[in-house]
Amino acid sequence: MELDLISVLWYIILIYVIVQLVRFIRADADLTLLWAESFGRKPADQLCGKVVWITGASSGIGEELAYQLAKTGASLILSARRENELHRVKQNCIEQSSLQEKDILVLPLDLNARGSHEAITKTAIEHFGKIDILLNNGGRSQRSLCLETGLDVYQALMELNYLGTVSLAKCVLPHLVERKRGQIVTISSVAGLAGVPLASGYSASKHALQGFFNSLRSELVDFPEITISSVCPGPVQSQITKHAFTGDLGKAVNSDTDQSHKMSTSRCVSLILVGMANNVKEMWISEQPFLLFNYMWQYTPTWAWWITDVLGQRRVKNFKAGMVCVQLNSTLQSVLIQECEKRVFREGGKVY
Repeated sequence: MELDLISVLWYIILIYVIVQLVRFIRADADLTLLWAESFGRKPADQLCGKVVWITGASSGIGEELAYQLAKTGASLILSARRENELHRVKQNCIEQSSLQEKDILVLPLDLNARGSHEAITKTAIEHFGKIDILLNNGGRSQRSLCLETGLDVYQALMELNYLGTVSLAKCVLPHLVERKRGQIVTISSVAGLAGVPLASGYSASKHALQGFFNSLRSELVDFPEITISSVCPGPVQSQITKHAFTGDLGKAVNSDTDQSHKMSTSRCVSLILVGMANNVKEMWISEQPFLLFNYMWQYTPTWAWWITDVLGQRRVKNFKAGMVCVQLNSTLQSVLIQECEKRVFREGGKVY
């Protein structure tokens, strides 16, 4: 009888392990966040009536955050540099939700213009009387090799992604402390947890944000109703790659990349709202195998380093091959133009 009970117990343990393994294989976020999605508080219940300030709200994750938050009934402050795009997002929010014109404030903001942040924050607070949540989403990525990247690119990344975000957070924080409640949610990246090839400056800026907000969280222990959250998404469908920095400060990325393998923006934002509603301090949002990579960096760093070296070598090789193709295409285009000009000259100005 005792043997049978032991056997049953082992079967139960085996079934439990198999179920958890299947859950993990199918997971697109850390298990804490997925638990909150299934059994925690719902965003529509927790975020309705909140005043949420979103930076980088003119496209990508920021734009989708505006739409989904509007549907929960949250009042919005939309900020980015492109004011016309912010008005487009505002109009879409009104059309897709029950919000009215007065519930959404378009507030143009340049994260690099740190001297203006205090006055802009004052305007935001005066308009709604409060700010409940600051959602730091503004920033830019990078696609270039370290050896080919100018120091001015690294400076621009730190100025925008790190110092711009910290500046705005410091302007909003005294208001939250005065009210003794609120949230600061910062969109970091998997690159803020691990080094990513071709994104040394971007990764450094996200690591800096992780360090800053982790430290800030520990300083606010006397304010338990102020939550500091970091979101670390993996690849998500957005325009971040299109607008990424390259090795030269004024040079844009050559072309759009295939995004079919990336997580949908709507799913990523849906999980972010779950984390906000449940005061999750750090959210890992990635489809497999990127989520597994996050866990490896956390619990088995030696294996993670080995995989990083293997995948990094392949990524760098593909990047260099792509650059060669671009250079060859540019050279071929120049040759064709020259030959065309010669033929026009030979044919007396007639083009065939």
